Amino acid sequence: MTEVALQTRDIVAGYVPELPVLKGVSVAAQAAKITVIIGPNGAGKSTLIKAIAGLVRVTSGQVHLMGKDITNPRPDQMGAHGVAYVPQSDNIFRSLTIRQNLELLLRNAGAERAARLDALFEQFPPLAQKQNQKAGALSGGQRQFLAVAMALALNPSVILMDEPSAGLSPKAAQEVLEHVRKLTERGVTIILVEQNVKQALRLADHCYILADGRNQLDGPAADLLSDPVVGQIYLGGKRVAAT
Repeated sequence: MTEVALQTRDIVAGYVPELPVLKGVSVAAQAAKITVIIGPNGAGKSTLIKAIAGLVRVTSGQVHLMGKDITNPRPDQMGAHGVAYVPQSDNIFRSLTIRQNLELLLRNAGAERAARLDALFEQFPPLAQKQNQKAGALSGGQRQFLAVAMALALNPSVILMDEPSAGLSPKAAQEVLEHVRKLTERGVTIILVEQNVKQALRLADHCYILADGRNQLDGPAADLLSDPVVGQIYLGGKRVAAT
């Protein structure tokens, strides 16, 4: 059986005290797999990964990483736990060059710094070709590649990604998500919030559907791709009991 890398257990979290967005959400992300979180607007998808990353306070429940309780971590300590977070926007430093963005994340890499920078450029050839250009001049897809490269600079075991295809052309979105898929071949666990449901279900290994801040349905992504209940949840006409 595949090992669970990261797990949330009945977490309650939100931005305003006593008004939780998440109302007891539980997910389990298997190691070196893609777990996608989908659901209608306002379901709590982004809040979930922000709660895992320590950006939204968990008031009840636990977050476990490889069996260790990391509930409510300091966001600046997530790298030490082996977890990287890629927000939907403002995920690069536009005024810096591509190389400077990556060097900033590698500032504590010591003697490995040069080798790890070379490895990142080898993995992302378009970034290597433009490494001395300002990051703000990149296309939307290239900015997302840089954001992923910056996450990888931390050498994480888990990457949390919030709608990486948002605002991208269909071609750029496909390229970004295909690269995300390849990260699992390197042993990286991905927890992905994605707006493009069909694309996400084709990409992922397992899927959790949230609505109203609660678990609604989960299962192998390939199975849910053709499940009519998925469409009913998105249209707002169906809710199922959390399991």
